[in-house]
Amino acid sequence: KDEKDDLAREVERKLDKGYPRDNIIFQAPERAILYQSGARIFDDNITRPEALVSVVNQFFDYKAPHIQEWEEAVRDFSERIPELATAVTKTIDAEKKRNPAFVRSFEDFYALCKQAINPNLSEEAVERMLVQHLLTERIFRKIFDNPDFTRRNVVAAEIEKVIAELTKRSLNRDDFLRNLERFYRAIERSAEETTNFSEKQAFLNKVYERFFQGYSPKEADTDGIVYTPQPIVNFMVRSVEEILQKEFGRSLGDKGVHILDPFVGTGNFIVRMMQEIKTTDLPYKYENELHCNEVMLLPYYIASMNIEHAYFDRVGEYKPFPGICLVDTFELAEAEQSSLGFMNAENAERVKRQKASPIFVIIGNPPYNANQQNEDDNNKNRKYQVLDRRIAETYAKDSEASNRNSLSDPYVKAIRWASDRIGEQGIVAFITNRSFADAKAFDAVRQHLATDFSLIYHLNLKGDARTTGEMRRRQAGNVFDDGIRVGVGVTLFVRRSAPRKEAAEIHIAEVDDYLTSQQKRV
Repeated sequence: KDEKDDLAREVERKLDKGYPRDNIIFQAPERAILYQSGARIFDDNITRPEALVSVVNQFFDYKAPHIQEWEEAVRDFSERIPELATAVTKTIDAEKKRNPAFVRSFEDFYALCKQAINPNLSEEAVERMLVQHLLTERIFRKIFDNPDFTRRNVVAAEIEKVIAELTKRSLNRDDFLRNLERFYRAIERSAEETTNFSEKQAFLNKVYERFFQGYSPKEADTDGIVYTPQPIVNFMVRSVEEILQKEFGRSLGDKGVHILDPFVGTGNFIVRMMQEIKTTDLPYKYENELHCNEVMLLPYYIASMNIEHAYFDRVGEYKPFPGICLVDTFELAEAEQSSLGFMNAENAERVKRQKASPIFVIIGNPPYNANQQNEDDNNKNRKYQVLDRRIAETYAKDSEASNRNSLSDPYVKAIRWASDRIGEQGIVAFITNRSFADAKAFDAVRQHLATDFSLIYHLNLKGDARTTGEMRRRQAGNVFDDGIRVGVGVTLFVRRSAPRKEAAEIHIAEVDDYLTSQQKRV
């Protein structure tokens, strides 16, 4: 308002019209009025510098009461989770000794997990899955208002069978979880205040991240609870769409363009892909041509919820997402895996359907270290006969480097796997450790990529925290903030169906030196 207006009177008029009162500033040239949580908390002359600084700080520092309650509950939750997890584990151990029905149920589920995820998976890893499910199942139901989650989700339904036997005799579920009631209610109140889908998605990711920080800090560190920043996801999805149109005259929504995220995490890439697809095309795509895999239980749950809610948000109808599999993507290259159970018949059918699909687009953020692929700390050097042999006969065989240990990194396995998985034509889009682009150990990787593909785009995002001095300053921020220390890059590999007589056409770009992580994301 200008100097001639009565600011207080104008504010009352605005409020009577329905202007929000939770956190809003009204300002005239020399005066400001601040409302927070429905009350006027500042009304002063802002020609004084200290008054101006005060009102601006109060405005930007404001947190809604339900957010403050949530943050306090999270701190308590993080402190209580180890204690509660230990209590569940002790109950499981006791029931194994005295409850034959539970033993049978647990052993059946354990066998399914070994088949679906990893034949060397330990019992302790499966016990952790039960603990995670027991402590977080209510959250997944409540945030997206999906009371049938444990019935509709094919994996949650299997875990519920084991939990049912566990809680029959020794552990009353409601009584046990009563200690977490304050935390659950804080989450639910925050969820009620969060009506926008993207906010709910981010909210659920944060719950998951905080859960792991409290439940297993080691897993949070090694399993990469680091989400691909949304601007990077947006860039990759739009780039794929542009290349599809330019190189193949097709679009993400076209029939026949099967899309796979082999390391789906919490579902961000698939959700973003769905936003690029016309609403009229989405039902067919959702039912038939969107695919993703996850090997860890909690992100599998969250991805299912995020994707299903994104579909409901667009179409207005709830449908379980049939394209998600609880499976180790690298295991899908193995010959003997075709006889495995894959958790249950429905999950097995999903895996079978995915394997038979002509994948045209592979997109995602592969694991950066071996621990990301499984929940078992004792299984860091998992062997995949087929995939390891493919790397040995290509990347390793043709390398002139003396030290080839880096070729066993999971992201290298991911590149090899994806190169073999797409057909005669298609696109692979990954954000990865960018060492493969110029390090000596990856000379043969580059050589084979140049013959495996027709066109390659690589964007160097820098951010390598392992450098020193001036080079470290030039590398500057990592787009993942402090989540990882390696420099990263986005690469798009394009395979045309025409015979490749020459090496791929390669385009390399890089962000400017000295940019912060935020500047790079923008």
